[in-house]
Amino acid sequence: MAKATYHICGFDGLNGWAADDHRAALDVFCKTADRITDPWWQAACHLAPTSTDPRGFFELYFRPVMITDGQPMLFTGYFEPELSGSRVADATFRYPVHALPPDLPKGATRRQIEEQHLAKGYEIVWLADPVDAFFLQVQGSGRIRLPDGSVLRLGFAAKNGLPYTSVGKELVARGVVSADQVSAAFIHDWVRQNPDAGRDLLWTNESYVFFRELADLATDDGPIGAMKRPVTAGRSIAVDPDHVPLGAPVWIEKDAPDPMTRLMVAQDTGSAIKGAQRADIFFGTGAAAGTMAGGVKHGGRMVVLLPVAVADRLVAGVI
Repeated sequence: MAKATYHICGFDGLNGWAADDHRAALDVFCKTADRITDPWWQAACHLAPTSTDPRGFFELYFRPVMITDGQPMLFTGYFEPELSGSRVADATFRYPVHALPPDLPKGATRRQIEEQHLAKGYEIVWLADPVDAFFLQVQGSGRIRLPDGSVLRLGFAAKNGLPYTSVGKELVARGVVSADQVSAAFIHDWVRQNPDAGRDLLWTNESYVFFRELADLATDDGPIGAMKRPVTAGRSIAVDPDHVPLGAPVWIEKDAPDPMTRLMVAQDTGSAIKGAQRADIFFGTGAAAGTMAGGVKHGGRMVVLLPVAVADRLVAGVI
């Protein structure tokens, strides 16, 4: 991968900038501004909550910086699943969601964890479908409706440390489906129709995610992101923190279909989100959000808003 390059853009070069809801973006920025510890950000973070002119605030304290590394832009989407489950295993709910065992062997694969029951005794909840359990791990959070009607919120706790592998790409490589037809819905159906081969397919992703219960989230809060605060549908994105600082405002221009030009905030990360021009858009909670998120695999560009001094130093090669 090429070394990252930095180019300062003008706000007038951001397509749709003037028409965006800058107040909505500023409100989301403020949710995590106090989590940014870089001293170069402190003035903007301190003054953000008192701003009465959101657009003016961003234009005064930030400069748009195009960060590239030789790879094309790729937007994808993620969401918070809503699933049925039970605290107790039974004939219907047979597939566990685990907390992190303190004695998990280093380097244990997904297959080893499941076949050798390496997380036995650390079940948080049980689901009815192994594919739902798998995709819950891919999304990293979820809401589980229990038989008594109550809702259990789950958040990311830890991983087994092995790299994420796309099972969709694996199906394409096997010639099962073409790249333009593969989707979360296709994977769900194929695994259910081919349970043995489907189990082996899911095992090709050796990464395994462990969860924790979230007891203090309001119903209208999104899941907890990498900045330890709830993310916001349509305004939060997951990025690669090696290129984009967590907490930074990010202007996105997602290509058609369903083009999107909007000021987002980088408040999350993901195993598959690698590169300077790579972002995962959070679409919200439930099946409708899942449908929207699953349909996103688009190009475009994203431009990071950095404090003026940071932007100038990066472009000058000082940092």
